[in-house]
Amino acid sequence: MSLLFYRRPDFVAKLPGPMNLTQCQIYVERTQKHRRAIPPELSFENVIQNKALPPCTLQDFMDYLVYVSHDAENLQFWIWLQAYTRKFYASPPAEQALSPPWSAVEGLQPTGNDPNQPPRTAEKAKFGASQYEINFDQQDPPVTPAGHMSPQFDKQSFISGIANTTRTAAESVEDANAQAGLKWQSFTIQPHRSEINRVISHYLAPNSPRELNLSHKTRAAVLHALQHTTHPSAFSLVRDIVEGTLRGQSHPNFVRWSICNGNKPRVLFVRNASIAHVVGGFLLAILLILSSASRWWRLFCFPLFFLGLSAGVAAYKGLCVIVHTGHNRNLRPWEQFGDGASLNSFDNDDEATLSTDDVYSMSNRSGEKRGMFMDTFGTSNSYDHEPWVERYKKKPLLRRIFPKNMWVQDETIRILQDRIVWQSHAWSAMISVPLTVLIVALPKTGVL
Repeated sequence: MSLLFYRRPDFVAKLPGPMNLTQCQIYVERTQKHRRAIPPELSFENVIQNKALPPCTLQDFMDYLVYVSHDAENLQFWIWLQAYTRKFYASPPAEQALSPPWSAVEGLQPTGNDPNQPPRTAEKAKFGASQYEINFDQQDPPVTPAGHMSPQFDKQSFISGIANTTRTAAESVEDANAQAGLKWQSFTIQPHRSEINRVISHYLAPNSPRELNLSHKTRAAVLHALQHTTHPSAFSLVRDIVEGTLRGQSHPNFVRWSICNGNKPRVLFVRNASIAHVVGGFLLAILLILSSASRWWRLFCFPLFFLGLSAGVAAYKGLCVIVHTGHNRNLRPWEQFGDGASLNSFDNDDEATLSTDDVYSMSNRSGEKRGMFMDTFGTSNSYDHEPWVERYKKKPLLRRIFPKNMWVQDETIRILQDRIVWQSHAWSAMISVPLTVLIVALPKTGVL
């Protein structure tokens, strides 16, 4: 990685419409161009396996997807699928035999026959493959972006309804299958069928609490496969889409976000302060040029130029140079409020830095609140009802700009931040020195 030309991973914007394999391929192609920007220590595998330290742990990744990216359902489903795959292959062979692997040939469904009858097997399909296809002629229903419900859908009413109704996951599965045009019943004798029903009711059914942003065709294909088998291969299509999105879009954006050590108010403040320093340097230079003072007084413009440009370049990449001096980072808005004494003891010190013990104490207190997003079958990923949202809105602007800090534990992140700060110093010196030399060389006018 070059000192002067290192770049954070580029931001990968979400493509419009439901997720599909084509979009995932576009994500992968974009991220391949900037593979060197993500060190191996911060790879997708290390983050998912929780081998990285804060701020790049699996919980940090989940927090980013919940509070920033608003598509945590992808990671929640993917984590469940990994665990389910291990559990399925740990089952007795006799149980596994009840759920054979799913293949595209077995997914062919005869058209024109009774929809309540199971489709023919692959052995029969080879005699007339052209007659077998899944019926996707229905008009696609409107699909909302991942993590968001349709405007007519009340999230809170739906969540409370889950807790106060006798409606079962199996009934939700029946409704989902009916909307997909699949009318015959699943094989209930297969292992883990009840868990599969819960996954369908949480991630695949329309208007489910954590509905994946899938097209109607993809959803119907997966539901069709799950009618036949509970084998993990039935999820192969949605697995490829979700994993491709996580690897190609969510993970690079998460690493880019984790490198930043300042919250948005702090970064905006530093950017404006850097502009003020540069403008101040030019004003001082103009005054000294117009005056009869010695031209060597113009050297005092250099500190203003250097500090302003250095802080500005670093802030452009999300870093506050002052916070970086101790390898710290601002607490995220959802991390700033706790009930323990260790946090309250910092209330009168805006520049306080939490010690390691404070970090663990805060993590334990907030674990119950934030841990619900790690649950496979939790409620929706909405956080509007969390207490910190209202408290942060009421927080004075000055305390938003100067919040409490936390030490950056991951060494790789610290190295990348060091690289960016030194890069900002280098670029600042390369601009400030010639600019100052030019100002000193100008003749004085003596107007003032």
